[in-house]
Amino acid sequence: MRQWFASLLFLAAPCLADAAPSVQEVLLRAKPAVALVVSEVAAEVTVTCPSGGKQQVTPPSLRETGTGWFINPSGWVITNGHVVSPAHRPPPTIERELLERGVREACGDLSEQMLGATVARATVRLDPSISVILSNGMRLTATVAKYSPPVAGEGMSGRDLALLKLEAADMPALTLGDSSNTKIGDRIHILGFPGVVLSHELLNASAKVEASVTNGAISGFKQDIANQPVLQVDAPAAWGNSGGPAVGSTGEVLGVLTFVSLEAGNQGTIVQGFNFVIPSAAVREFVKGTDVRLDEVSRFNTAWHAGLDAFFEGSYARAEKHFAEANRLLPDLTDVRRMMAEAKNPPPRPFPWMRVAALGAAAIVAVAAALLVVRARRNRYRIRPSEVMRLIEASPDAPPVILDVRDGAMYAKSPVKIQDARHLSPEELEKGVRALNVDANRTVVAYCS
Repeated sequence: MRQWFASLLFLAAPCLADAAPSVQEVLLRAKPAVALVVSEVAAEVTVTCPSGGKQQVTPPSLRETGTGWFINPSGWVITNGHVVSPAHRPPPTIERELLERGVREACGDLSEQMLGATVARATVRLDPSISVILSNGMRLTATVAKYSPPVAGEGMSGRDLALLKLEAADMPALTLGDSSNTKIGDRIHILGFPGVVLSHELLNASAKVEASVTNGAISGFKQDIANQPVLQVDAPAAWGNSGGPAVGSTGEVLGVLTFVSLEAGNQGTIVQGFNFVIPSAAVREFVKGTDVRLDEVSRFNTAWHAGLDAFFEGSYARAEKHFAEANRLLPDLTDVRRMMAEAKNPPPRPFPWMRVAALGAAAIVAVAAALLVVRARRNRYRIRPSEVMRLIEASPDAPPVILDVRDGAMYAKSPVKIQDARHLSPEELEKGVRALNVDANRTVVAYCS
């Protein structure tokens, strides 16, 4: 029975392996829910130049980019507090920078002394805004619904999280996982928009708003300077990845990238392999008391995930229908468009060696089992010579009747004769036991070749 059960497990192994989604499928499920977050501060500067009258200028805006992800399909987005901080709570340094830009644009090159005096007399009207850009290029205006400052910024106990609200519905959304079950060595993937990709001169505009993925593992459990837990990961990250989701092998969000490590003495050089993630437990606590429902169903997710399931099962026609529904709900997302094209022109199917081998093994096991059953049925009344001797010794007054039922020619030629055995040909045996005139209570043992 154990061997039979082990054989079943062996045959089921390929099916169980097929049931687990691949890394490619997990990341494709997650990518549409990741968006570029842009914090921008525009300004209108009123300045009186030393050589002229008062004028108004609009200097180039100050812009910060980061990453966010939909935690709920009704337009709720999670990102870092420091990503939206320039527009949510513009610091004095931003106002000063915009004033200087305005003065230089209006007045040209000035000496440092003249620049300072002109800036002091100028006024500025700030116009901060926060936008979320999807991979199809759609830009949505966002408002800050809840804000926790960076841990070393406006509040030492901050969690560096922000909850944004967009006017949207049926958006792709990620599921919040349980970071308390993570272990060192667990695989992790960080999705986001590193600045090096956004500013790359060889990439087109659509490529820049498609989330990039870096891979690694959890390498430690640390605490920040406020003694709050953070996960250390060795997945590469860069400026712009801030606020991006760190997803596990099943696609659930295990945390949010919060800060990277910089080389000592060089504030611009990132040391890779030592980046830190806010655990998902802190995100879950952060959204308590808000209108965010973590169990809300997204129609986009339903169609998109069903399409991916069908595609990786090889059901390309069914996948194409689901992808078309996802594209109807949210048109022209990069990954949806790409998967629709692949479903229409699927790759050639490889020969299913594993499936054929499994079926062959199953057939062999079934034939062997059938042979064992037939043999067991045929031998169910067979006894050993030692058992015959035991019956003779146990009943000396009424020993078992021993029948030698070999055919006549074999019986005549054989030198083996059983003592006290009665010879009966197979033809005679077919007439029934009654022809032997044997007591019905006696045990009958037949010997044949």
